[in-house]
Amino acid sequence: MGRWLEHTVISNIKAPVSQVWTVWSDLEAMPLWMSWIESVKTVEQSTTTLPDLTEWTLAANGFRFKWKAQINERIEGKKLGWTSVGGLPTKGCVRFYSENTNLTVVKLMISYELPRVLAPLMEPSILGGMVTKELQENLDRFSQLVESGYGS
Repeated sequence: MGRWLEHTVISNIKAPVSQVWTVWSDLEAMPLWMSWIESVKTVEQSTTTLPDLTEWTLAANGFRFKWKAQINERIEGKKLGWTSVGGLPTKGCVRFYSENTNLTVVKLMISYELPRVLAPLMEPSILGGMVTKELQENLDRFSQLVESGYGS
């Protein structure tokens, strides 16, 4: 059994929550703004809004991981939660807060399990801070993509 580590990042996006939700819901487009994500493929589509099961490929610094993610919580325009199914143990949640008609706050929380021997390397003062920084840069790219009009 490993140790679960969590990273949380927040971004203010100058767009209505409906547009922000639409862009985030295009899971297969995530490599446009998530630098470590090489691909997201729909495996099972039993809803009309978001796929229930997707296959993810992460490629960074010579490492490649694949896993499937199951959406386990979906509140339209407010919250999306997921858990990995096999492969890299991950779970996460993204929340959307409508501040006004043209401002949405997005809060992304991602957790992953590492073997106990590797977990100390992910302390914020070592590699953990780099992961949080990278996630924030990804969320900032997402914000720029939405504000550019993508998905509207």
